[in-house]
Amino acid sequence: MPDIASLAAELDGIELATDRALLRQKSRDFYWYSPILKKQLDGKSAELLARPKDEAEVLRVLTACRARAVPVTVRGGGTGNYGQCVPLQGGVLLDMTAMTKPIAITDGAVEVEAGAKMIDLDLWCREQGWELKLWPSTKRTATIGGFVAGGGAGVGGISHGTMRERGNLVGARVATMQDPPRILDLEGMAANPVNRTYGTTGVLTRIKVPLTPAQAWRDVAIAFPDFVPASRFALELAFADGIPKKMCGVFDSQLPPFFKGLADAVPAGHALALVMVAPAALGALRELAAEHGGRIVAEQDAVQAERDAEGTPFYEYCWNHTTLQVLKKDRGVSYLQCRFPFEDTLKAVEAVRIPFRDEVWMHTECVRFGGRTTMSALPVIRWTSAERLYEIIAAFEAAGIGIANPHVLTIEEGSGYRRVPGDQLGFKRMADPLGLLNPGKMRDFSPSEPASA
Repeated sequence: MPDIASLAAELDGIELATDRALLRQKSRDFYWYSPILKKQLDGKSAELLARPKDEAEVLRVLTACRARAVPVTVRGGGTGNYGQCVPLQGGVLLDMTAMTKPIAITDGAVEVEAGAKMIDLDLWCREQGWELKLWPSTKRTATIGGFVAGGGAGVGGISHGTMRERGNLVGARVATMQDPPRILDLEGMAANPVNRTYGTTGVLTRIKVPLTPAQAWRDVAIAFPDFVPASRFALELAFADGIPKKMCGVFDSQLPPFFKGLADAVPAGHALALVMVAPAALGALRELAAEHGGRIVAEQDAVQAERDAEGTPFYEYCWNHTTLQVLKKDRGVSYLQCRFPFEDTLKAVEAVRIPFRDEVWMHTECVRFGGRTTMSALPVIRWTSAERLYEIIAAFEAAGIGIANPHVLTIEEGSGYRRVPGDQLGFKRMADPLGLLNPGKMRDFSPSEPASA
């Protein structure tokens, strides 16, 4: 067992905490969306929390932990869904939320410390005429480092793809667990080994991502008599090059009643599309919606809604916030992550939506992968058992639908179609030879040095 008292003494001057209640709180994310992960991860906790304020303090923590073979698990805003920040083997929880400074905007890209909240970063960029290309539905609490390390998909995907696309991660500064730990500057594709690897391959200290010119986005809610015309509308919008857009999610009729701020606006039994478009595109959007039998039932200033503490930007009903909205009222559900084929997309959607309609409440998001547009899905699943969940997954896969399983702990098992190109395993062997960074989350890794080294 590590001597936490002596470790804490060596780290004097760094913000530390050993309070058990705080450690339990900080050693969690939203893994409880999955009954499978909840059973595996409840009760897991770090033994010491360290909250560094700069790279020098990060290196002090890693150096002291390496000398004692103490595991280190990195945490940002704790908004992940797969137990990314849950320490499986105790040790130190490295809380990066004190490292929040934006560094600079250069040539349309922003460099920022990894602990910055994405909402704060986006507002800072907006003051200079730019905005983030991508953000999660947890934008108001997620950090940029957590988004890169654990997610990488969300709002903006309809136009810009996901973080795995070449160019969407310009670079990163990463602290290693080598002997001694050091900082690496990674650019372009060389940064892929730290992209969506849950902090197993290094501690992100700075991130550099491209920006796009800021837009005064409008949130628009459109009701449709049925899910099929809503989906046709969504795909036509996704392919409409003349309409600047940030998001389009489609929800079958079971879901809008769970959306507190929109439930009364959506007629019973209707499907719903939630869209973010530029103000100049509102006329074209109304025409397109009407062609598919849709009717606008709510509209708001998207930027103002997220700035208002009491407001709800429509993206907080989308992506995996959909699952959260349902869980607020019904704890008997979970979810899946899917990608539908590029060809005959709606045929594949209907192939699984209709036979499973009573237990799979369909929710899709328009997104680009590798330069092609399709629908990703985060359907809400009526939970009965793990066995039934895997029967549903098998049926989806038989219909040609890709699955990124959110009910598993390791990067390899959960990546599916979301795998980032690159040699993550080889990079970890170089950067973390003792396997002390978030151990247990990279299935295929085994230490290349004995811990006694």
